[in-house]
Amino acid sequence: MESDNDTQISEFLLLGLSEDPELQPLIFGLFLSMYLITVCGSLLIILAVSSDSHLHTPMYFFLANLSFADICFTSTTVPKMLWNIQTQSQVITYAGCNSQMYFFILFGGWDDFLLTAMAYDRFVAICHPLHYTVIMNPWLCGLLVLVSWVISVLNSLLQSLMVLRLSFCTEVEIPHFFCELNQVVGQACSDMFLDDMVMYFATVLLGLAPLPGILYSYFKIVSSICQISSIQGKYKAFSTCASHLSMVSLFYCTGLGVYLSSAAPQSSHSGAVASVMYTVVTPLLNPFIYSLRNRDIKRALKRIVGIPVI
Repeated sequence: MESDNDTQISEFLLLGLSEDPELQPLIFGLFLSMYLITVCGSLLIILAVSSDSHLHTPMYFFLANLSFADICFTSTTVPKMLWNIQTQSQVITYAGCNSQMYFFILFGGWDDFLLTAMAYDRFVAICHPLHYTVIMNPWLCGLLVLVSWVISVLNSLLQSLMVLRLSFCTEVEIPHFFCELNQVVGQACSDMFLDDMVMYFATVLLGLAPLPGILYSYFKIVSSICQISSIQGKYKAFSTCASHLSMVSLFYCTGLGVYLSSAAPQSSHSGAVASVMYTVVTPLLNPFIYSLRNRDIKRALKRIVGIPVI
């Protein structure tokens, strides 16, 4: 590649989900609604957990952190997308793109580790109920959140620094609604071998490594539930885990599917749609699934809005 084509560009173009002008108002309204519902729902969960002393337990501590991570995760992509649609612009600066990638990887990784911590919490609660308060003590819960945060920060920093060493052509069009790592790396004009190796290594290590722990936890949980003689006891134990398992499945299937399939030929549109599932839909569903199926959360929310609790 000629040296004049390897200049450091100042901006990228985000092509979005669709270039059809007639669909832009529909996309804007849909994503604005989902974003506001996600933020409001997650904030309500954080408020409920922090204001109700009955919810000061490990499960709700992780849930409050997950809600905060969801707000930050979806806020890294959706507001910029809405701004571009509103201003009829596709431009994102080079610095803005790198910042978006950094925080997207950071909060996406933190989401991943928090889901793993929540699976371990349910495993201890159901499989070792007599030792639950001893094992899941405040020190361990805080340590799990802190370690997951530090690992996510370091991984995000490494990935962002790897992108900074790349050279791009004079005009880069990203067929996506945000600066997703594999899309940006794929647009580089320089050698991408090292970046691809780091990206896939981090995806396997940080994305797939927690998965066996989650699967093992739920295997043991299901085995323990099957040994419960009471039907009501089985239902209560299963109901506390079904919502979490459904969110884990949606997050992992779509998130890992996007990154692991990036090496194979596929339409950019299908990749963007799959990204919507784990970047927007999963954070949107979390407040509903964790609150509507949880009596404690519903009771705390009723207290907040002043509804008498029976």
